[in-house]
Amino acid sequence: MNAVDWKAMRDKYAALVPFVNHRNDLTYLLGELIGELNSGHTYVGGGERPGTPRIKLGLLGAEFSRDSATRTYRIERILPGENWNKHTRSPLTDVGVNVKAGDYILAINNTPVSSLPNLYDALIGTAGKQVILRVNSKPTDAGARDVTVVPIDDEAPLYYLDWVQKNIDYVTKKTGGEIGYLHIPDMGRPGLDEFTKLYFPQIRKHALIVDVRGNGGGFVSPLVIERLRRALVMVGIARNGMPQTDPSQTFTGPMATLINEFSASDGDIFPYRFKTLGLGKLIGKRTWGGVIGIRESLPLMDGGQFFKPEFAVYSKDGKQWIIEG
Repeated sequence: MNAVDWKAMRDKYAALVPFVNHRNDLTYLLGELIGELNSGHTYVGGGERPGTPRIKLGLLGAEFSRDSATRTYRIERILPGENWNKHTRSPLTDVGVNVKAGDYILAINNTPVSSLPNLYDALIGTAGKQVILRVNSKPTDAGARDVTVVPIDDEAPLYYLDWVQKNIDYVTKKTGGEIGYLHIPDMGRPGLDEFTKLYFPQIRKHALIVDVRGNGGGFVSPLVIERLRRALVMVGIARNGMPQTDPSQTFTGPMATLINEFSASDGDIFPYRFKTLGLGKLIGKRTWGGVIGIRESLPLMDGGQFFKPEFAVYSKDGKQWIIEG
């Protein structure tokens, strides 16, 4: 494989085995060995290791600043989120909380935040648990009220949704609402969910931008492409109704795809499919360049995982390795 002398590699790395004292050492050693392939998708991990309990920090899905005079915390910004999904819930936007940017947090579970070095000291271990916040429109106790919230343990999904919405708003403003925008974060279930959520509400736009910058790959690009390439055959017109495309839900305007150096694996393949099928232009930087595939891990006796690349994709004549979209 890759013209590597694997017997020599075995002897080279076997000399280091006596110094393996922890599963992390073994993972590193195996990673260096498989790295001799000079290939992507060579993953090593898992295995038996001591469990380290993690105390989750409760997060409120907001940004704060500290009032220097009262040492209370002012809410500068609340991330909107999508509260019907537990993974993208924004605690301060839950029903009944009724706080807004500009309000102050005075206490958490009856502990005045002015007595704490940091707001988050009172939120350690509170993710997924009810917490009582004392809030007010001004940094004083007069007129304050208590609200119950349930903190989350990860704000990254909220920041992602916020970024996507800002892009949608930007495109809408610049085009007078005529061009749609959607971002596909990966080519797995989350990416397919995002595509479905954003594509169909924008299907009557005059044009569409499909953003796969930072797409981490996966395997669903054929499903997305099949939907985007659906061609109009005829139009159905009903009495007193709006004309409908046939097949239904067919996008009829021009499209373009945004790419960058972090469009990887199936995120490489998607723009290749898009361009090859003539669906539109590619805009951005050359993609990551790692189109190669893996299947299940090789079984290791301690439950570890050891992936090796097993297949790649080629042009229709079988001659050109499609490494970059």
